[in-house]
Amino acid sequence: MNNVMREHSSEKNSVAQPHSSTALLDSPVGPLFARVEAGELIELSFSRRNQREHWTERPGGDHPPVMRALQMQMGEYFAGQRRAFDIPIRLIGPTFHLRVWNALLEIPYGTTMAYGELASRIGDSDAARAVGAANGANPIIIIVPCHRVIGANGKLVGFGGGLGRKRFLLDLECGRPALDLGPRL
Repeated sequence: MNNVMREHSSEKNSVAQPHSSTALLDSPVGPLFARVEAGELIELSFSRRNQREHWTERPGGDHPPVMRALQMQMGEYFAGQRRAFDIPIRLIGPTFHLRVWNALLEIPYGTTMAYGELASRIGDSDAARAVGAANGANPIIIIVPCHRVIGANGKLVGFGGGLGRKRFLLDLECGRPALDLGPRL
């Protein structure tokens, strides 16, 4: 990851709110959109093409401390030097989703868990599909490790960023050489 973040610029409202900051972070799995509010990360997602058209480069030093820490820790993660994050996060969503997302935080680095097992962990063993839906709505990818959830048969299934990115992240965490995702992202 290089040291450039891209911050949103808007002709209508060029004055950024002091409690809110958004940025695009470069990563081996493509640009990541980050949003910080009141000193807490509330969103980290794969950037969509239409988001990229409205961002301009800005040196990382102009961002709030949480955003700078996020950039540093993501760089360490992708370099294989970080297994856990200490970024303050705030998860926002329905109660069931919050239960699932908090359970995701308990899946150890380099391991996987089936959707059904995750459903059992939150006390609702019949809710594997609902767990999958909540997993897919995860607002803070990688840090809340939705990529660590797999099918009951051990196969990679269901990842909003694409199965190639999921495989890349799992390979990275298991110490296997990751595939080069290249310009397809």
